[in-house]
Amino acid sequence: MTDRPKKVTTAHVVRTERPTPHVIRLVLGGDELVGLPVGEYTDHYVKLLFPQPGVTYPEPFDPAVIRRDLPREQWPRLRAYTVRAWDPAAVELTIDVVHHGDEGVAGPWAAALRPGDPVRFTGPGGAYAPSPAADWHLLVGDESALPAIAASLERLPAGAPARVFVEVAGPEDEQPLPGPGAVELVWLHRGTRPVGDSLVEAVRALEFPPGAVHAFVHGEATFVKELRRLLRIERGVPREMLSISGYWRRGFDDEGWRSSKPDWNRQVEVEEAAELTA
Repeated sequence: MTDRPKKVTTAHVVRTERPTPHVIRLVLGGDELVGLPVGEYTDHYVKLLFPQPGVTYPEPFDPAVIRRDLPREQWPRLRAYTVRAWDPAAVELTIDVVHHGDEGVAGPWAAALRPGDPVRFTGPGGAYAPSPAADWHLLVGDESALPAIAASLERLPAGAPARVFVEVAGPEDEQPLPGPGAVELVWLHRGTRPVGDSLVEAVRALEFPPGAVHAFVHGEATFVKELRRLLRIERGVPREMLSISGYWRRGFDDEGWRSSKPDWNRQVEVEEAAELTA
């Protein structure tokens, strides 16, 4: 949990699915989800709370009480996840969690969930949705950005041109990405290459269509930084037509990246401003 505890919503697992071998899809429901403010954006996210093993938390679950009564190392851990889908009629919230066996925090936790289990989160937040005023759309990301890309494609205006590049480990990780736009989708298989290398190559080689582009680029911070420079400096995409952020960074756990991300972003902005004014 962060220093300022936010309102916590408690949902319950309705069912889990496996759309690909490395993704666990959580479908959540419950009375506390009624009226959840999801729908304005296609990159809505929530911050899931993962209980620490062996720790019993007070009921009702109260972040303020946990912070007051338990040492910091026993507080639940937070991880941000994009909302894959929201069905207000059925009151069902869908979240995809990447799963690589026993690796990490979220994957093993999600694999152990069963119908009826509680899932707690804060949020939602969000800031992006495809602009109907754009002449065409560019969406780029790795696995961490796939839920937002999928949700965005479903919200494209009918017939809107879109170039989409998604990098995953291998062909088994591809999944259907339907939508009403005129989409050219390219799946890139990482294999043993560093995350994002193939995405940078693909966007650099892309022949940009004429007109104003609205771009969404998210994923590992290193390749995102390279593509930000390409789009802002080399291609001259206005800042207001670009949604771009590092969801994670190689060599950092989630807490480490969240604490260092503001400094990283400031440095990127300083470098960008220097190049734009050179």
